[in-house]
This record gives sequence, structure tokens and C-alpha cells, in this order.
Amino acid sequence: MEKKDPYASLRIKEFNIFLLVRFALVFGWSMQFIIVEWQVYSITKNPLSLGIIGLMEVIPAVSMALFAGHIVDQKEKRNMLAFCIATFSLISLGLFFLTLPSFIDGWSKNSVLYSIYVLVFFGGLLRSFFGPTIFSLIALIVPKKLYPNAATWSSSTWQMASVLGPAFAGFSISWIGVHWSLCIVFSLILSSFFLTFLIKRKPILNPKIGEPVMDSLKEGIRFVYKTKAILGALTLDMISVLFGGAIALLPIYAQDILKVGPEGFGALRAAPSVGAFITMLITAYIPISRNAGMKLLTAIFGFGLCIIVFGLSSVFWVSVVALFFSGVTDGVSMVIRQTILQLKTPDHMRGRVASVNSMFVGSSNELGAFESGLTAKLMGTVTAVVFGGTMTLITVLTTGILNPTLRNLDLTKDIEEHEKGE
Repeated sequence: MEKKDPYASLRIKEFNIFLLVRFALVFGWSMQFIIVEWQVYSITKNPLSLGIIGLMEVIPAVSMALFAGHIVDQKEKRNMLAFCIATFSLISLGLFFLTLPSFIDGWSKNSVLYSIYVLVFFGGLLRSFFGPTIFSLIALIVPKKLYPNAATWSSSTWQMASVLGPAFAGFSISWIGVHWSLCIVFSLILSSFFLTFLIKRKPILNPKIGEPVMDSLKEGIRFVYKTKAILGALTLDMISVLFGGAIALLPIYAQDILKVGPEGFGALRAAPSVGAFITMLITAYIPISRNAGMKLLTAIFGFGLCIIVFGLSSVFWVSVVALFFSGVTDGVSMVIRQTILQLKTPDHMRGRVASVNSMFVGSSNELGAFESGLTAKLMGTVTAVVFGGTMTLITVLTTGILNPTLRNLDLTKDIEEHEKGE
């Protein structure tokens, strides 16, 4: 058997540029989210306000997701990505001005808070376009036989940026303050914008340009519903992330429970991404396609256990270790899910399928943040986190028993078929 090259997709110049764009974008985005969380909790000292951040982002992201997928399938992908990044830079610039000392001194706390929520809302609107665009562009840069390898490296880049972004945000808040930290975010987004134009424009593969919106949306939803491997994986991941959204409560743990300040907050926030990043690097060498369904169920069960340990811990290093292993298990889940999507989605429907994915999985992060904030307000922070982890365990056990199709899923044959392709 021919030895697989773990760096195959990295030998494509445009894919490397794409990874640089994604790294700068995600690094800046994750930095910004952490800074916003810190600033909002510093203003309100109310755990529910952290949940509202998630709610403000998820409402437009879910509302626009399907429509965004339709637009992405109709448009040229490189320019679409550049437009999204340019618009995001305006949101970052707005947050930068909102944290100017003159704004803070001249406005009431509520005025600053509500303005932040408005910009987060527009960021959620924009995010509904990012996922489908990036997912579609990868498939136009690399050949089909390299989809699984490219998906692994793309996800690894996302995780690396997610590791460094939150950690750097925690330190930068301490070193230079919230305001100038947001200036760094704006610079990163601007860099990713200019890098995008080093990627050539790509052909539009959708044969139904100008198709009525409702017909297009129905076709995308029908495809996901009929493809049980995609539907099962997305549903399971959505529910587990929804109830395992303890990450949203990290400012409370850092400031009030563990008392570790912004540096410790950055370490806590980065720990899951470190674990996920290491997992993804390993999967570039050791594929996890065989018995993928059972591995997915086991990984999410392990994720739930880690969340419970984190919730109960009052020792900083135990909390960091628990979050690290939650990232390890989440990394396995992400690689399997992305591989399923890349292998089983036809080119002309990538935008719509990715938009459904963003509704199921991406938006569940923000809904999970709202659920965690709300339950923390009602039950107390520790009880809310343990409740979320317990619900994740129940969800995995129920899914494993009731969904034999997902339980028996194996991707080996799909990968072999793609490797025989172009």
C-alpha cells in the first residue's frame, strides 16, 4: 500500500496562503471574543451578561445561516471571503473606538455595554457567511483526494490560532489594556484581508445560478436530512456543545473562583485549544476514519466527563488539565465531523451544507454560552457547569443506543474512493 503523505496538502502554495489567512483571522477573532468577554464582565459583574454575548451572536448567525449558504453557492469564493474580512475589520475598529478612555468616561456603562452588544450582533450576522465561504474555498484549492488531509490541517490551523489568540489576549489585557489589545486585533484582520488577494479567483461550480432562494434552501436541507452520517454527527455535536458550554463562564472562574487574574484566564481559555491542536496534529499521521462513529461517541462522552471535573475543581492546575483533555476529545470530534462533511458533500452544495453545519454546531457554542450564563444565574456557577457535563453524558448514551447508523459509521471506504479520484 502506498504510504500516505501527511503534508500532501501543504505542498500546494495557495493552500498555505489560505492557512495564513485563516490563522490571522481566527487569531484576531478569538482575541476579540476574549477581550469582549473580559470587558463585559468587568462592567457588569453579572454572569448572565456573558450569556447575552452568546445570544447576541447566535440570533443573527442562525437567522441568516441558510440564506448565507445560498449566497455563497452563487458567488465567487475568494472575493466573498475578502468582503467578509473587510466587513469584520469595521466591527473590530468599532470595538476599538468604544474602548477609548474618552468614550468610557463620556458614556454611561449601559451605553458602552449596549454598543458592544450591537457590534457583537453584527459580528454574528457576518459569521454566518464565513463558515460556508471557507468550507467551499478549501475544496476549490486542493484536489479531491486531499480533502481529508486538507481538512485536518485547516482545522489544526484554526485550533492553533484558537490556542494563541485567547492566551495572548489574556496577557495583552494585563500588559497594554483592553483598548490597545483591540488595536492588535484590527491589525491582524487587516493583514488577513491583504493576504486573501494572493489567492486566485475560483470558478463557480453551481449549475443553478439564479435558482429561486426557497428552492435552493430546501435542496440543502433535504440533502443534510437524507445523509444520516452528516445529520447524526451534527445533531450529537450540537447537543453536547450546547450543554457543555462551560467556556463561557471562564471569566467567573478566573476572577471569582480560582482567582488567577487575566493571565490565568488566558491559560484557562487556551487549554482546550492546546489539547485539540495536539490531537489534530496526531490525526495527520494516524487517521481516525476506521470505526469513526464509535470514536465520535467515545470522544464526546470523554468531553462531558472533563467538563464535570472542571466544574468541580477549585485548584487551578486541575482545572487547566481538565480543560486540556476536553480539547483533546473535542479535537477528535471536530476532525471526524469535518471529514464527514468534506467527503459526503457535493461541490455545488458546499455553501448550503456548511451553513446547516454552522446552525447545528457553530451556533450551539453561543447558545451554550447563553445556557451556561442563564443556568449559572439560576443554579450557581459550579452547579451549572456540572449540569451541562451530565447532560452531555446522557445525550451520548442515548444517541449511541438509539442511532446504530452513527454508532457503526466507518469512513475508510469513502476516503479510499476519494484517493482514487482526481
